[in-house]
Amino acid sequence: MSPDLSFAITSRTPNEGVESAFDALNQRVVACERCPRLRRYCAEIAQKRRRAYRDETYWGRPVPSFGDPAARVLILGLAPGAHGSNRTGRPFTGDGSGDFLYPVLYEAGFASQPGARSRDDGMRLSDLLITSVGRCAPPDNKPTPAELANCAGWLDEEIALLIRLRVVVCLGHIAWNGYLAHLRRKGHATKLSDYPFRHGAEYEMPDGVTLLGSYHPSLQNTNTGRLTREMFLDIFARARQLASRRAKKAARA
Repeated sequence: MSPDLSFAITSRTPNEGVESAFDALNQRVVACERCPRLRRYCAEIAQKRRRAYRDETYWGRPVPSFGDPAARVLILGLAPGAHGSNRTGRPFTGDGSGDFLYPVLYEAGFASQPGARSRDDGMRLSDLLITSVGRCAPPDNKPTPAELANCAGWLDEEIALLIRLRVVVCLGHIAWNGYLAHLRRKGHATKLSDYPFRHGAEYEMPDGVTLLGSYHPSLQNTNTGRLTREMFLDIFARARQLASRRAKKAARA
């Protein structure tokens, strides 16, 4: 039986065609078996479970995108966490990274609530979609290049459906490189050396989208102060400003 993915897409500007396309795409993502190593690992984690979650049923499958299909802003992450998204089935939900991300999205006006605990907690995103370059939790948070390549087509399809997309926020270097690789697959010349990653980096890309860079909200970065709440909030305030500015510019054209 196919899993219920009705939680994955929450649009404030309903478009039945786009929503149906996202739902169909997410069904295919969840059913993906392209990477045997990752599928074994996710299933093993889901069976063993962490002591704190021993009474829960883990998702244990590839994690689909979540958010508004009419979004002007896309968050691109690395991959699901073993006991976060791999447990809950929703990006950045149920782990330390999500505990840092969603309160900032709420303050920036993108999320309906500050806490994200499960895929049926009522969270809604407005003008924002979250996805990742890898869809399965990898051992040691390190997918192989071949595994990332196996996921690349999902990102291409998602971005093609985001017809209002104006800004892409990449969380970390791997996500950043993943978006540049997406542009190369579309035929754009985007050398890594021309777009160096750093927190707060901002570039106008050949596809007309503004690319923003941020450190990943991992505990390694947030607990050490490498990424603070203020730094993170500035990124999403800038994303909202850019999305609105570009929309107004397009309307005047």
